Amino acid sequence: MTGAAGPEAREQAERTWASPGASPGGPDRDRPLTPIQRLVARFGRGLVIATPYGWLLLFFLLPFIIVLKISFAEFRLGVPPYTPLVTWLEGGYLHLKLALGNYLFLLDDPLYITAYLTSLKVALVSTVIALLIGYPMAYAIARSTPPWRSVFLLLVILPFWTSFLIRVYAWIGILKNNGLINNALMALGVIDEPLPLLNTEVSLYVGIVYSYLPFMVLPLYATLEKLDVSLLEAAADLGSRPFKTFLTVTLPLSLPGIVAGSMLVFIPAVGEFVIPDLLGGADTLMIGKVLWSEFFSNRDWPVASAVAIAMLVFLVVPIVIFQHHQQQHADRTEAG
Repeated sequence: MTGAAGPEAREQAERTWASPGASPGGPDRDRPLTPIQRLVARFGRGLVIATPYGWLLLFFLLPFIIVLKISFAEFRLGVPPYTPLVTWLEGGYLHLKLALGNYLFLLDDPLYITAYLTSLKVALVSTVIALLIGYPMAYAIARSTPPWRSVFLLLVILPFWTSFLIRVYAWIGILKNNGLINNALMALGVIDEPLPLLNTEVSLYVGIVYSYLPFMVLPLYATLEKLDVSLLEAAADLGSRPFKTFLTVTLPLSLPGIVAGSMLVFIPAVGEFVIPDLLGGADTLMIGKVLWSEFFSNRDWPVASAVAIAMLVFLVVPIVIFQHHQQQHADRTEAG
């Protein structure tokens, strides 16, 4: 009897410990749930799913709607510096007034078109330079040994430990006439007088590429680190040269990282304000500086809001089209 009861007792004890909410003294399944536990059991999954949507609604969609509303208003001297869109007339009628003149003004004034084109050019060139520098860096990190890989990743994210503004100001000390570069070149006898590096397009591209290079390296590293090395070995066994293997195997498989890194660099570079203002000089006209002038110098909030909405739409629409195309391509690949 004792030998037969032993295994049964142990099995019962294991079931007791394995059951949810159980304790060594016995199961707690019959214990009533508290109101908070019932709320979590009923709405817990919905709350978890709704959290990111609530975040987007509060910090993206709601500010976008506010800026969109202001862009259809008219400028006025007062607080706030724009006219209301909705007013009540006598007799209880609701009057809605939408002004499209702010958007037409952007097309009539060449200043805004020039600022948009300059911003796109600077962002595109900076993205290409960051890709050319960041791809070899990410590839080297992905192919390094684990101890060195951690060190290299630490060096990539190390600039984030300091203030963005301080890092931009540091480049002023490096690029100015009596800065580190000019002093070193003059001490070596390479030049006789300082080179005009600061407040030029060179300093602008240097600042943007340096500031956003980690955003290019990290997505590329995440993609290249997952690359199956056996594919490269198979290509080499079939007689493919290293450069051809890179073009036919490595590069196509790393396209998701290239696209992600390019977006993370290009989108913020278009609206960059601090770097063009500090390193680009007064002659560099980008859309971020125009926004600042309209909001805080001219206090023309409707025009500034129209500038921001036009820039946002111009950036978001191609991204949505590209993602839709990628999703269709993925669906066709799975179906085929």
